[in-house]
Amino acid sequence: MTDSPFIGRERYLKALRDRTAMIESDGRGAAVALRGRRQVGKSRLVQRFCEQAALPYVYFQADRGMSPVESMARFVRVLRESDLPAASEIPEDPVWTWRTALQALKTALPQNGPSVVVLDELPWLLEQDKTLEGILQTEWDRELSRLPVLLILIGSDMRMMESFSGYDSPFYGRADPMLVDPLDPRNVAQMTGLGGANALDAHLITGGFPGLCRAWPDGMTPADFIRHSCENAYSPLFTLGETMLASEFPAPDQHRRVLTAIGSGERTFANIARAAGSGPGAPVQSGSLGPILRTLEQKQVVAADQPLSVVAGNGGKLYRVSDTYLRLHLSVLANANEDIKRGRPELAVAKIQRQWTSWRGRAIEPVIREALYRSVVEVDFPWPEAEAVGGWWPRSFDPEIDLVGADRGPVAKHLLYTGSIKWLSTPFDGHDFASLVRGSTKVPGVDPERTGLVVVSLSGTTDEVEADLVWGAGEVLAAWDS
Repeated sequence: MTDSPFIGRERYLKALRDRTAMIESDGRGAAVALRGRRQVGKSRLVQRFCEQAALPYVYFQADRGMSPVESMARFVRVLRESDLPAASEIPEDPVWTWRTALQALKTALPQNGPSVVVLDELPWLLEQDKTLEGILQTEWDRELSRLPVLLILIGSDMRMMESFSGYDSPFYGRADPMLVDPLDPRNVAQMTGLGGANALDAHLITGGFPGLCRAWPDGMTPADFIRHSCENAYSPLFTLGETMLASEFPAPDQHRRVLTAIGSGERTFANIARAAGSGPGAPVQSGSLGPILRTLEQKQVVAADQPLSVVAGNGGKLYRVSDTYLRLHLSVLANANEDIKRGRPELAVAKIQRQWTSWRGRAIEPVIREALYRSVVEVDFPWPEAEAVGGWWPRSFDPEIDLVGADRGPVAKHLLYTGSIKWLSTPFDGHDFASLVRGSTKVPGVDPERTGLVVVSLSGTTDEVEADLVWGAGEVLAAWDS
């Protein structure tokens, strides 16, 4: 078992242990469809569970691009080499189908105690053989579910994994869905040995991806980590992004061009279409952009924010790359890495530093909104009814309100507060506060006498700021304490 840090995954391990206990209790099988973004640590999580459970198990990981015949043969070979009780008795048949391979699995499983079967990168197997989904459902219903086995199905293609568990899927209702998220800011603080604003910066840089957090020297400041990483063009800070893109978008198609446009800072439909349609290659037409954006949302690579108020907002959706690391990679790291490869790391550092402040100011907004949402359960939080947190903007983007807390979204009954985020080295001052007060009056549903005012500032506030709630980096990070 690896001795490297394993932080922030206990709830997932407990969920898998609970299913094992259920299997031990009633003797029947259970299935889990475990999904999450690539590099989020799904495989490592399940491997750790298998090691801790100390049960007989087989772990099969598919390879992309392999033929169905090769995959089936390798599955049987991995099965024969596993520690399942009767695995070695499986014949070395040169011709396998998925049906006969799953029947061989059934003969290898113990009858009198629980075991674990893992199929990793299930979407790749389903791409290779369209019949596998139906065969898996049939064999599960007929034989495998009658045995004390935990079947764990892992996939990084969020769209395909959701479809696999969906209503129209043969496997619908047979596998419990489980979503593995990136590490939260408090987990990142633990892994990097940082606190306060530095921990939040580390969370933005790493996106909460465990592999990148493990590469962070303990206690190193974010600025030093970037400088340290720029000394090596093949450091994880640069290679992880290319790995993620190559895995999810192996061909530089229109989906990748649209994603790159959003990562470069374009937020509106029109600007994304314009940016993605420029340069070499086939232009991205407005008619095809909608389906592309929907696909990217379904893959959970891109998120779309809507204005939050008591009326359906006419400001339109604003798009962003969902995880902050990939957002940083697309906006600045990929370009900076070219300087490093040319032997000019100092240019890469300068390039990142020039864009850092403005990039961080946008990237921190969803983190702060999530922190405010999480804090409604705290006894001293002024607006426990604020179960939706977003922002508001008209089509002109004048004004753009960073924070809106409401009883529901995207169309609320009541607005509880509006607010502003200033994530700069200067304090939130009277001028900033006056802009917040003035801009908030434009938000449909705001009552100046009753709607609260929130300020979230990296560098504190000046005396003339009279907000109902003032947060700094410490309060944002503390939202993940419970």
